[in-house]
Amino acid sequence: MPGLDWKRARLPQRVPLEGDAVLLEPVDPARHANDLFLASEGAPALWDYLAYGPFESRRAFTEWLKERAASDDPLFYAVVDRASSHAQGMASFMRIAPEHGVIEIGHIWFAPVLQRTRQATEAIYLLARHTFDDLGYRRLEWKCDSLNLPSRRAAERFGFVFEGVFRQHMVIKGRNRDTAWFSMLASEWPPIRAAFEAWLSPENFDEEGRQRRSLFEIRAGVPNPSE
Repeated sequence: MPGLDWKRARLPQRVPLEGDAVLLEPVDPARHANDLFLASEGAPALWDYLAYGPFESRRAFTEWLKERAASDDPLFYAVVDRASSHAQGMASFMRIAPEHGVIEIGHIWFAPVLQRTRQATEAIYLLARHTFDDLGYRRLEWKCDSLNLPSRRAAERFGFVFEGVFRQHMVIKGRNRDTAWFSMLASEWPPIRAAFEAWLSPENFDEEGRQRRSLFEIRAGVPNPSE
């Protein structure tokens, strides 16, 4: 068997990932707990497919966040909107295996104010760019409850490839979870990165902030009708 022309990937460090519209900061309860609790308050559906939440009080949420902040794997980030300076969601790197060049994005939840926005897409772009361009991973994974259709659609929108469903993979909140698996490979990243960057470009949005072309259209090479 031929060998790989590849060297071991690097572990992610506790450093911010900076974008134009969002900043991904390693979770700090003192800075982020209040914002995150307020952002999630009144939206119990955020926690439907996660192993934790909703939280009965700000204190309970803060104690949970302290545990997350102490973890290296998963390594949790707060998604901070640059315009408001408020944390509006979370994501993490997890199941980190630098010896195999495999890493996963997980524990993703975006408050309603962040969902389906340019900021949400940029957050995923920053994680993927850091994975491949900075840390040298070969494979980026995305897994979700097979019933979580919004997460499955998001994975495909971002360019992940569906690989199948692992049946009875986990027990979450007293019920069976079948898990849908998606992946993106380093060899697939360059055109996906170009599509992300074209979509995120200010020229792709009109005066009211509406996209001119979808991420799917850009990856498929659909011409911009405004040109």
